[in-house]
Amino acid sequence: MSDKGRLVAGRYRLTERIGRGGMGTVWRAEDEVLGRQVALKQLHEPPHLSPDEVATLYERTRREARSAARVVHPNVVVVHDVVEDDGRPCIVMEYVPALTLGELLGDGRTVPAEEAARIGLGMIAALRAAHAAGVLHRDVKPGNVLLGTEGRVVLTDFGIATTVGTSTLTRTGEMVGSIDFMAPERIRGKKPGPASDLWSLGATLYQAVEGRPPFRRDTAVETAYAIAVDPLEPMKHAGALEPLIQSLLYKEPGERPSAEQTERALRTALSGAPTEVLAAAPKERHPGSTAAVAASTGGHEHDTEPEAGTASTGAAESTRAGSRERSRGRERSGGRRGKVLASVAVAVAAVGAATLYATSQQSQHTAHAPDARKTRRATTANDAPSPVPAGYHQVRDERLGVSLPIPDGWKAGPHTGDEVTYTDPTGLAGITIGTVDPAGANPEAHFLDIETNTKANYPTYRRLRMQQTTFRGEPAAVWEFTFKGRVRAFRAVDLGYGREGGREYDIYLSAPDAKWDAYRPVFDHARDGFTATGS
Repeated sequence: MSDKGRLVAGRYRLTERIGRGGMGTVWRAEDEVLGRQVALKQLHEPPHLSPDEVATLYERTRREARSAARVVHPNVVVVHDVVEDDGRPCIVMEYVPALTLGELLGDGRTVPAEEAARIGLGMIAALRAAHAAGVLHRDVKPGNVLLGTEGRVVLTDFGIATTVGTSTLTRTGEMVGSIDFMAPERIRGKKPGPASDLWSLGATLYQAVEGRPPFRRDTAVETAYAIAVDPLEPMKHAGALEPLIQSLLYKEPGERPSAEQTERALRTALSGAPTEVLAAAPKERHPGSTAAVAASTGGHEHDTEPEAGTASTGAAESTRAGSRERSRGRERSGGRRGKVLASVAVAVAAVGAATLYATSQQSQHTAHAPDARKTRRATTANDAPSPVPAGYHQVRDERLGVSLPIPDGWKAGPHTGDEVTYTDPTGLAGITIGTVDPAGANPEAHFLDIETNTKANYPTYRRLRMQQTTFRGEPAAVWEFTFKGRVRAFRAVDLGYGREGGREYDIYLSAPDAKWDAYRPVFDHARDGFTATGS
């Protein structure tokens, strides 16, 4: 029997079904008290769910109403009421006669870059208002963008939104959202933030101009893997929007542009002028991050000459000269594919394909290496950490679960992903400690993948050695190489070790080649005194 004509909560008369998705049905209804048209979202109750799961589903719907009601903005759908209907919560919203962007883009259709920029401006305005109210949307996608009359753009469906300070409604390891538009950090099981919504905005804009989601694959598992580690496919029709979309789809949240930068870039693109590849605002990024290096060196992660007696920011960034290529390489590492796929467990909830639960382990990591003169002693199976040498102090990093000696006067930067860099006072040398979970069979496989990208981006790269070994009784690999910066040559050594399926630990030193003999002991002491403390 159809619900059409039925009265809900003694007030709302259902007149026309205008939408149906995985979690519910949306009706156009008549508010018989105020004499106005409204949209009423009626929740589905999947028969296979347990009572606890049904309760979670209902609470999620109530949260949608509470979250959306906190955001008052012309580009956000207005929530009028939340009522009960046969024990099920229903959300009463502003009725917006509109086509969704998802419907407009059906069958691979696209919109011109200028129109995508106009739609994007409405979306970023809505997200800025939501984030200012402490609300994350978590399901930004074309199907949740209404294209109303007179050019109005409205973001709707805060059904899986979260409010800062509230508890999650998913079980440990579960994720909720539409897989094509889910940010990499959510795929890896990390806590989402405003940057996660911006990634989803980037994915939406990509589909708007290219006709498909940026990482769509044949299966949900393959799509999840691609989002987490695959490089972005080049755009053909993005025009002035291409640099912005590329920036929004960076894997690391801290390297994406801010909402304010995104809005400015969209306005630029709307005028037809080209945008620039953006990076996070300086206060939001690690001085040695990929974004900072690209911003300060014009895209080349090499050093600049410091003034006498000062530590140049550009020079400090050169201590991570290999970091971007190591990051790119591990994203593309085919040798880790099976491991990552095994860790991405995807199940489509019975409420419909629009809601996806996925678990995964983080697949990105940092690669690093030791010295031939020290390898035999350092890789003895039962080798214990050495005492802290003079001029060093022991640091313990709770986040990474490691402890190691660092030279006095070297400063730690903020964590970027699962790594941290300690830089010397000149800014020309640094030692990076990173982890990856799960570890592969041997770090050499991903070192080789990373090397491929390094060769492509650093023509001056030269391998000194790459070899499998053991360290503390576990599989390990050593990689040592040189490359030329803008001003000087650098040398780097990288050690990665860890048992397959467990956690891999990485130690990486980069320093001027001319002073390598002076800096090399820093790596040796860090390696010999390194301890995995757990996190």
